[in-house]
Amino acid sequence: MIRCVDTFSEIPALFPRGVFELAAWRAYAQAHFGSGASLFEDDMNDCLKTGNYTYERDFLPVLQTVWNHPRLEEMHQSFLAATRGLSERLVQRFGGGLDADLVLYVGLCNGAGWAATLNGRGAVLLGMEKILELGWVSLADMQGLIYHELGHIYHSQHGCFRQKVGEGPQRFVWQLFAEGVAMYFQQELVGDEEFYQQDKNGWQAWCRTHFAQIAEDFDQDLPAMTRANQRFFGDWVNYQGRGDVGYYLGTRFLRSLLEGRGFEEVLQFSVKTVWEEYRGFVRKTLGRESVLPSFPC
Repeated sequence: MIRCVDTFSEIPALFPRGVFELAAWRAYAQAHFGSGASLFEDDMNDCLKTGNYTYERDFLPVLQTVWNHPRLEEMHQSFLAATRGLSERLVQRFGGGLDADLVLYVGLCNGAGWAATLNGRGAVLLGMEKILELGWVSLADMQGLIYHELGHIYHSQHGCFRQKVGEGPQRFVWQLFAEGVAMYFQQELVGDEEFYQQDKNGWQAWCRTHFAQIAEDFDQDLPAMTRANQRFFGDWVNYQGRGDVGYYLGTRFLRSLLEGRGFEEVLQFSVKTVWEEYRGFVRKTLGRESVLPSFPC
């Protein structure tokens, strides 16, 4: 069952005298996340250890803006609307439920939407401070954040998401597939197969027009692709001036897999099956063989 945890009313306790206080946040995190509360500070500290960030310059200002932010209530209403009747709609559309928590909380700049496991349950963590910083406060933005991360949890609970995936091309072909699953899941819950949260400033129209080129470049990049140089996943990467184009490509890949198959069948695909299906997708899309060989035994 999906359980919604809304900590919106607790915001004032984190800002004694109107100033964010880390000690108050620790008590709040302990109350909601118990033994999992350390996850948030550990994540922040990993960033601080790089030397590229400081708490005072990069974290505290983002946290402080939650206090009296002009769009705070709008964000909260979008959360309520996006989660209303969600369990029932999920079962109606996919036939299976989810055992997960949806948590609207103030984090430590850990992410606007974050899928994790806390206290033995899948959780979608919605960080108010990052949502406000990014301006993702509309209903469509909130649906994108929640439903996409729930898609990953659905894949994990109803399919074969947790598999041993190698590095290099194997990792990125699997990521293309997994993000496609989550994108399809969120589109189906919204009820619009053209829904992309990223679709701002003509993003989707551009991706549609350049689809073959995106597929070509992704395939050509695969042999040398690493986390550091990949240009397809993330709003911070750049593919011809745009971010997140891998999510569009992944959705097209996933929908091609659904031709003649059911979603539940596709969720069971192994890493090997996805690899070979990807090669078929390239052949169909580009009219040539992929740079990838048959799956290594």
